[in-house]
Amino acid sequence: MGKIIIAGLGPGNESDMTLAVREALQSADVVVGYQYYFQFIKPFVREDCECVDTGMKKERQRAEQAFELAEQGKTVVVISSGDAGIYGMTPLIYEMQRERISQRGQSPLCEIVSLPGISAFQKAASLLGAPIGHDLCIISLSDLMTPWEVIERRIKAAAIGDFVTAIYNPKSHGRYWQLYRLQELFLEVRSADTPIGYVRQAGRDDEEIKITTLGTFDPEDIDMFTVVLIGNSQSYIADGHIITPRGYYREEAAEGNKIGQNIMIESFRTIASELKRKDWPLDHQWALLHAIHTTADFEMEHILHTDEGAVEKLYNKVKDGSLKTIISDVTMVTSGIRKGALQRLDVEARCYLSDPRVAEMAEQQGITRTQAGIRLAVEEHPDALFAFGNAPTALMELCDLIRKGKAHPAGIIAAPVGFVHVRESKHMVKPFKDIPKIIVEGRKGGSNLAATLCNAILCFDDAAQLKPGRDL
Repeated sequence: MGKIIIAGLGPGNESDMTLAVREALQSADVVVGYQYYFQFIKPFVREDCECVDTGMKKERQRAEQAFELAEQGKTVVVISSGDAGIYGMTPLIYEMQRERISQRGQSPLCEIVSLPGISAFQKAASLLGAPIGHDLCIISLSDLMTPWEVIERRIKAAAIGDFVTAIYNPKSHGRYWQLYRLQELFLEVRSADTPIGYVRQAGRDDEEIKITTLGTFDPEDIDMFTVVLIGNSQSYIADGHIITPRGYYREEAAEGNKIGQNIMIESFRTIASELKRKDWPLDHQWALLHAIHTTADFEMEHILHTDEGAVEKLYNKVKDGSLKTIISDVTMVTSGIRKGALQRLDVEARCYLSDPRVAEMAEQQGITRTQAGIRLAVEEHPDALFAFGNAPTALMELCDLIRKGKAHPAGIIAAPVGFVHVRESKHMVKPFKDIPKIIVEGRKGGSNLAATLCNAILCFDDAAQLKPGRDL
C-alpha cells in the first residue's frame, strides 16, 4: 500500500522546517506541489525523487495526482507552505479520500499521514514579539471559496469577541477593498490604538516587519505575501514589539490580595470595548470609564461633559501641590474618594455638613445646611476642587460666590441628582470658562458618581496603562 504524506514546509526558511518533514521528504518517491516551493526542499529530497508541479490554483488536480501515484504503491509527499492543515492541502486530501471510498465502495488504497509545519502567522508573531499570547483566531479574506457575507460575519465576531486576529490572504490584484472593510469593522468596536503588526515574506530573504495601530494602519502597505496580526484590547507596543499578556502578572496581583483591582481592570476594558465612540481624548475617556463603571449606565457617554483637558489639568494641579483640598456637598462623596490616593498625593477631602457652625449659620441666614457648608468651605478653601453629588442648591451657592469674587475654585465636579433645580444648577456652572469642569448633564448624578470622578482625577497617571485599581 502506498502512502500520502501531507507536509507543511513552514514559512520558507530551512531552519523553520521540522525534522519530521525533512525525514518525510527523504523517504519520498514523488513530491507533488506548486513549483515555487520546490526551491525550499532541494536539500532534503533524493536524486531519484520525482517532483511533480501541478501549477498554481490546481489544488484538486494536485490531490488527484497524489492519490493516483500513491495507489501505485509509491510514497508521495504533498507539500504546502506553513502548516498544510491551515488553508492548505490537508483538508482536501482527507475529503478526496472519503469521496474515492464512497465511489468505489472499498477501503482506502493508501495511507494518509499529516505532518504539521510552522504556520506563517506563528513565524510572523515571533518576529513581532509576543502578539498571540492569548485567545486568537485566523481569518482568510479570500472569497474564492467562502462567500464574503460569511467572512464579514466572522470578522465582526472576532472584533467583538476581542480575539487576537491573524489575517491570511489580505489582498490581491483583484481583492483590493476587503482589508479596508475589515479595518472599518474593527474600528467600530476596537480602540484606534489597538496594535497591528504585519510581516511580508516571513522567514525569507526579503522579509519586512512593521508595527502600527488600527487607526493609522494603511492597507495599501499590504500585498498577498503579507500576514497581518491585530492585537486584542490588552495588547500593547513596547520597545518595538507587540505584547499580548497572558495574565501571569494579574494572577500575581490576585495572590497579593488585589482581586478587586483585577476585576476593576477587566471591567474598564469591557466598558472601553463597548463605547460607541472609540477616539475620546484620554482624559475624558478616563472620567467616562469611571462614571460607567460606577453606574453601569452607558448613557454617560452622551451626558458626561468635561472641559477640554479638565481631568489632566486638575491632576497636574494635584501633582504640583497647588490643589490640596477637595470639598464635597455631602459626606457620602468624601467617603467614596480613595483614601490611599488622598494619602499618596497629600490631598484632604472635606465636607462641612457636620461642622457645628453649619447648623447655626443655616438657621440664622435662612438657607439650607448644604448652602451654609459651601459658604464656610469657601471662606477657608476658596481655591479647592468642589465636588457635588447631591444638592443642587449647594452648587448654585458656589456659582453665586464665584460671581461675587469670593471663590475661585481649582475645578468643579457638577453631578447633583434629582428633579428640582438640578438641570439649572448645572447650566449655571458652564459660563465659568476659566474653571475646569466635569458635568453630568440632566437629572442624573449622585454622590457615588461625584466620588468616582474625583478618583479619576487622582489616578489619572494610570490612564495610559488602563490601571484603574490603584489605592482601592
